[in-house]
Amino acid sequence: MPATTRRQFRPRLIPSIAALLALVILLGLGTWQLERLAWKTDLISRVEAGLAADPVDLPASINSPADWDYVRVRVTGRLLHDNETYIGPRLYPRPDGRQEQGVHVLTPLLRDDGAGIVLIDRGWVPLDKRDPASRPEGQVGGSVTISAIARVPQDRAFMQPDNDPATRTFFWLDMKALAAIAGADRLAPLVLQADATANPGGLPIGGRTIVVLKNDHLSYALTWYGLALTLIGVFVTASFRRREEP
Repeated sequence: MPATTRRQFRPRLIPSIAALLALVILLGLGTWQLERLAWKTDLISRVEAGLAADPVDLPASINSPADWDYVRVRVTGRLLHDNETYIGPRLYPRPDGRQEQGVHVLTPLLRDDGAGIVLIDRGWVPLDKRDPASRPEGQVGGSVTISAIARVPQDRAFMQPDNDPATRTFFWLDMKALAAIAGADRLAPLVLQADATANPGGLPIGGRTIVVLKNDHLSYALTWYGLALTLIGVFVTASFRRREEP
């Protein structure tokens, strides 16, 4: 009588251990992305609420800068134009669709309430207007009230060039170097990005805050869980081996 062939589930030890470890990693990555999804959803809600709210007075002491990120604030003081610096390059969209090169003007503001100095990103100027002498109308004097969006300064990104404090040219926010130029021991741990309120003479152009908060964590989680299911399917299929019976 010819032998019959049957397929039986007979997993091998080493492949089973390897598959189990891979499964744990994939499930862990998927769960981590779900946790990130909850965090990002909460962050987006907080940012949207902060941007939609009316400006609030910036407190004298900021103990938790992250709580003020993307919050609309106002602050009153005197702009120290002699200590302004520049961060760039920054592009500005012209009505004809052309993107014009320029920089943002960073100006320290000495607060009227005696709470020190906070850095104001007053907005964009074209390269040929970087010199403040070319835009004297915008160098407003006296006590002014600035409405702005508070931002936590970002650390230096990978591949960003070195700043050049000697020429007041910055590519990233080195708060210690900026404080030195401002003549202060330290600056407030936030940068206030001025809103679109027009400055005399039209420059700098404020309202240049960019809000881009991607939320792809659900798709990432589904990808990892999908790979986990695929691994299970491949493992089960590979573990069924033929066995001949007489």
